[in-house]
Amino acid sequence: MGPVPGNTLILVLGGASSGKSAYAENLLLGMARRPSYIATAQAFDAEMADKIARHRAARGPGWNTIEAPTDLAGAMAAAEGADGILIDCATLWLSNLMLAEARIEEEEARAFAALDRRVCPVVVVSNEVGQGVVPDTSMGRRFRNIQGGFNQRMAQRADRVVAVMAGLPLALKGDLP
Repeated sequence: MGPVPGNTLILVLGGASSGKSAYAENLLLGMARRPSYIATAQAFDAEMADKIARHRAARGPGWNTIEAPTDLAGAMAAAEGADGILIDCATLWLSNLMLAEARIEEEEARAFAALDRRVCPVVVVSNEVGQGVVPDTSMGRRFRNIQGGFNQRMAQRADRVVAVMAGLPLALKGDLP
């Protein structure tokens, strides 16, 4: 396990329900005493509202939660007093941008610029969507391509990249923190 410098960017990838969020939360708690959690999920139905409530309760009161379904750059600026930031997750953020018909390239550039200004560790959680079946709709294929491209660009910027499968981390870039 390698030391983590103060402004490290770590990308945590995995499939749905792979354990990536829990891994990322524990990882950041090991680096920060005043963590901020940037939540990108939106409760469009009762099931998602319940999932959000369970996740918030499991995190406990030590986290400053900032809800940011689309404005990731603004949320990072709002987390200025934090000594660690967790973004969970880039996948929902990108899908929210698609649904809002936002300019995804511009929002990604804003988010990357905010990450470049970071002064504390940032952990970004994202789904790996390229290992499943080819989506049968054009929107699904467009999303897969946007997500895959984002993950590649984020991995290139990241100091460390960790894949999580069945709750187990695997270092893809750098050492396991």
